[in-house]
Amino acid sequence: LVQGCFIISILQKLKMAVWTVILAAVCVSVTYGAECHGKPDPNASPNTNVIYSDAPTLVRSNENAKLYTVGGGNDTISVVHLYGTPYQMGFAHGTLMKKDATDFIGAVWLYLKSQAESAINGTVHNLQPWFVDLVSEVGLDVALRLTEDATRPYTGDYFYEELQGLADATGLEVQRLIDIHMIGELTQGDCSMYGAWGEATHPANTLLQLRALDWDIDGPFQNYPQITVYHPSNASNGHAFANIGWTGWIGSITGISSKQMAISEIGVAFPDETFGNMSRFGVPFTFLLRDILQFDESLEAAKARITDAHRTCDLILGVGDAKPNGGFNGIEYSHSTAKFFNDKNNEPTADWHPLIDEVVYYGMDWLCPGFNSVLGAQLTKYHGNITAANTIRDITAITQTGDLHIAIYDLTNMILHTANAARDGVDGPKLAYQRPFVAIDMNAVFAVTQ
Repeated sequence: LVQGCFIISILQKLKMAVWTVILAAVCVSVTYGAECHGKPDPNASPNTNVIYSDAPTLVRSNENAKLYTVGGGNDTISVVHLYGTPYQMGFAHGTLMKKDATDFIGAVWLYLKSQAESAINGTVHNLQPWFVDLVSEVGLDVALRLTEDATRPYTGDYFYEELQGLADATGLEVQRLIDIHMIGELTQGDCSMYGAWGEATHPANTLLQLRALDWDIDGPFQNYPQITVYHPSNASNGHAFANIGWTGWIGSITGISSKQMAISEIGVAFPDETFGNMSRFGVPFTFLLRDILQFDESLEAAKARITDAHRTCDLILGVGDAKPNGGFNGIEYSHSTAKFFNDKNNEPTADWHPLIDEVVYYGMDWLCPGFNSVLGAQLTKYHGNITAANTIRDITAITQTGDLHIAIYDLTNMILHTANAARDGVDGPKLAYQRPFVAIDMNAVFAVTQ
C-alpha cells in the first residue's frame, strides 16, 4: 500500500511537471502602451425605463432551496436561496433548477466549443490568446484540464463539494461543471466600475458601487439570469452572500454580501508595464472574488486576501465596504502586483482619467481614454448628487457600459439595482444598460429563512 501511494504521488508530480512545461510554452506576451480605441456614441440616449420595486415572489421550494422571482415581463430574474453545507446547497440548487441548470451548462459548453473553433479559424472570438494557443496545441478538452490542474491547488474544497452536489442532482458530469467554471480565466471582457461616497453621493455619506459587465450577448448567458443567495449552515462556511450571475454558476463576478460589502471586476486587455507578468498557476479570480463575499468581513480583510493570493491574470477589481472604517478601493491586479487605489492616488494617471474627490472609477479597461473620459465626465456632472437612479438614467446609459448585466450597490442602505440583457427573441433594446432595472432590498433577502 505504501509503495502504491508513493507511485501515485510520483505520477501526480510528474503530471504537474508536464503541465507546467506545456503551460509555460504558451505564456502570454503583452505589448505595453497600446490603448483601446472604442468610445461611447456621443448621441447615446438616457435610460428612462420604469424601475421594478415589488418584493420577490415565491415560486417553489425544496428542503434546502427556495425560488423567488423579481422584476417583471421579459425582465424577470430568478432569485434562488440555498441552505446547508456546500454539498447540500449544490444538490438543492440542482434539484430546484434542474432544467435551467442543465440547459445553461450545455449551452455554455457549446459556446466554448464555438469560441475555440472561431479562434483557431481566425474569426471573432472572446478567448484569451494564451488559451487559443493551448487549444491549438492540445485540443479544447485537454486545455481545460490543464487549466484546472494549474488552479486546483489554490482552490477551496468547498467549490468542488458544491459542484459535486450540483452534478449529483442534475446528472451532469462534475468534470464538465469544473470545465465551465474555468471560463473566467479563459475569456476576455470589457467592463466598468465606480465607487462613490461621502459628499459625492446623495444623500451624503452613502457608499454607492457600480459593476457593469460588458461581455458576449451572443452567448447563452442573458437567457439564464439568476441571483443565488447562499445561507451557509455554520460559520466555517462563511456568512450569507448573493451571487449575481446565472443558473448553475457558482463562481463570482458580481455580488454583494450580508456584511455590506460588494465586488466589481474588469478584464484588462490594455495594461501598462506596471502590471508585470501573468501566470496560469493560481486561484481563479471568480473563486477569489467569491471568497471575499463569503468569508471577508471588512475591506482590510479583502485587501489582505488579494495581497496574499496566488494571482493569475490582469484585472481591475473593486471592493466596497459600507461599515465604519470601510470604504472603496480599486485594485490593479495581476500575478506580479496588487496595488490599491483611493480617490487621492487613483491610476492610471492621464488627462483622460482625472482624479475625482471621493470617487474611484474605471471605464472598460486600464488604458481606455474614450470610455474613461466619458464615465469621468458623467460622474463629475452628478458629483454631490450621485444616486442609483441617475446612474441608471445618465451614467451607465450615456457611457454605454453594461452590455450583459449591471449591478448598482447601495451598500449603506443595502439596496441592489440590477438589470440583465434581453433574452433571445425578446423585443426592445438588447443591452442591459438599456433595459428596465429592478430594485431589491438585500437586508430582506438575507433575512429569508429556511
